[in-house]
Amino acid sequence: MNEIEAKIKALREELEQHNYNYYVLSEPVISDREFDIRLKELQALEDVYPEYADPLSPTRRVGSDLSKDFEQVEHRYPMLSLSNTYSEGEVREFYSRSMRLLNEPFEMIAELKYDGTSISLIYEQGRLTHAITRGDGTRGDDVTANVKTIRSIPLKLRGDNYPDRFEIRGEILLPWAEFDRLNKEREEQGEPLFANPRNAASGTLKQQNPTVVASRKLDAYLYYLLGENLPADTHYDNLQIARSWGFKIPDVIRKCYTLDEVFDYLTYWNVERKKLPVATDGVVLKINSLYQQKNLGFTAKSPRWAIAYKFQAERAVTRLNSVAFQVGRTGTVTPVANLEPVLLSGTTVRRASLYNADIIESLDLHIGDCVYVEKGGEIIPKITGVDSATRTKLTGNKVHFITNCPECGAALTRPAGETAYYCPNEAGCPPQIKGRIEHFVSRRAMDIHMGPETVEDLYNAGYIRNTADLYTLKLRDLLRLERWAEKSAQNLMDSLEASKTVPFERVLFALGIRYVGETVAKRLAYAFLNIRQLQQASLESLMQVSEIGERIAQSVLNYFADEGNLSLIGRLAAYGLQMSVDETVLTGRSNSLKGLSFVISGTFAKHSRDEYKAIIEQHGGKCSGSVSSKTDYILAGDNMGQVKLEKAAKLGVKIIHEDEFLKMLDE
Repeated sequence: MNEIEAKIKALREELEQHNYNYYVLSEPVISDREFDIRLKELQALEDVYPEYADPLSPTRRVGSDLSKDFEQVEHRYPMLSLSNTYSEGEVREFYSRSMRLLNEPFEMIAELKYDGTSISLIYEQGRLTHAITRGDGTRGDDVTANVKTIRSIPLKLRGDNYPDRFEIRGEILLPWAEFDRLNKEREEQGEPLFANPRNAASGTLKQQNPTVVASRKLDAYLYYLLGENLPADTHYDNLQIARSWGFKIPDVIRKCYTLDEVFDYLTYWNVERKKLPVATDGVVLKINSLYQQKNLGFTAKSPRWAIAYKFQAERAVTRLNSVAFQVGRTGTVTPVANLEPVLLSGTTVRRASLYNADIIESLDLHIGDCVYVEKGGEIIPKITGVDSATRTKLTGNKVHFITNCPECGAALTRPAGETAYYCPNEAGCPPQIKGRIEHFVSRRAMDIHMGPETVEDLYNAGYIRNTADLYTLKLRDLLRLERWAEKSAQNLMDSLEASKTVPFERVLFALGIRYVGETVAKRLAYAFLNIRQLQQASLESLMQVSEIGERIAQSVLNYFADEGNLSLIGRLAAYGLQMSVDETVLTGRSNSLKGLSFVISGTFAKHSRDEYKAIIEQHGGKCSGSVSSKTDYILAGDNMGQVKLEKAAKLGVKIIHEDEFLKMLDE
């Protein structure tokens, strides 16, 4: 094999791996731009050396997100990818080429490029019949059951002026607010964090349990209508008509009559997009006329009448000083890059996540390397590449993922199908022990008045080695420690005593069972009513509970199969913690607020915000942290947030006060 053939083969293998990382694992290790550069390099080599052509080359197809867990369906119209461009010069070339090929005036449509996962929705007789992922462009996964849980996608259309059968395509997205909530929940449960909303949306759409999909509040923005009998002759007009059928069509789509108008749009949204509730990574430019689109046609893998302009992610170059490995409360080992401080997107970045061993290996990092740092979605700092040209003999050793826990020395394990390594020494690894205690005492768990510093002090003094040891503390123990006065020591003792009244569902959450967050703990508590019945539950009975899939169920079984955990629960029960659902709560439950969504804002006289949240959920209602068109009521106290007040007025959401709410509940 000669040098050229070897280069082509290596590029193909590398690109196929990146396709797999992106579409199947939802864990890309290089940026879209870096992928496109490699793909163009391969295309150029194949053009010059056609003797090495391969029908399975990455240049001949779009990436695939096909999964063995879903039925595959053929696309009636192939789902091709768009050609990417990164400069105004290339946009100008696209415009000039279109002008030359059409030889007549044309309109261009500019619309934002949303950073989610592509979907094709098929409607027959006004009803949603199929929802298909991009897949390999020719066929995709049927994820209809999951897509039906997305509230912004109509199951039945409005009006009656739609074709008997048509497709509408768009992007499934996870809003920033939900992405942050989901990552916070994953962090509390010891799961690896999602790198960006796109990966989270893609992973969510491939869940086997539609109730899990529903709980993640995905959204959908739609932007392309296909069919034999479309209502209008232009792309823009078809989308406006589709909006009247009930589809969520972005209102930022603009007609552009000149190239200057196109550039104005690019300039404006390069800044303003950062204020949007969802992730975007560019602008899509399309010829408006369907007739002109047909005349321009397609290449093997993309339309000639559209192009994607990708925004430049702000990035900086800095030096990699070291890599630290952090151990979470569930044993997850996370690599973190320590960097020379560098200014990026208005903040000073000193650390960046490296996520997992696969990413470290793909980057070929060496201590002392000059690395490129970007903010994924302008939020999470990440290393996207290495300036290998600056590497010298003085550069340090290559970075390898560790094989043993940096805290206790135990050999790390990596479960099949997961990217994370874990320390299995739950009972003897200090960060895991302290992390579980910190989780246990947190406000939403047992609400014991102690922070990480106090946990550290008590652990170092030898007073606590697990959560049950907290209830053996004595006032004199605390007073022996530095910086402790009698009043602060007594406050801690009082909060420990008060925690014995915390309801069972919060105790269950406080135990720190992997994958069991607040919502799951509540569902388990009300399904099994007490700790003994939960301990005796089978895999099948656990999976019958709403939102409980096999992974969570198996984690619960594993937790209760551990003798150390059973001993801990026995001690906690002996100290007086609630191990069953309060009978008064069960008798007081109702469905009087079923189907209603509340946002709680401000301070109250008769109950706390957490108590009002519990009351609403006890009577079948739902609570949300943000106001939206789906909000039915805002329960408003004193000092209600001005932003929520203005949004409620804009959306027409009814505001009720404490006494009104309690009266409504009585009625």
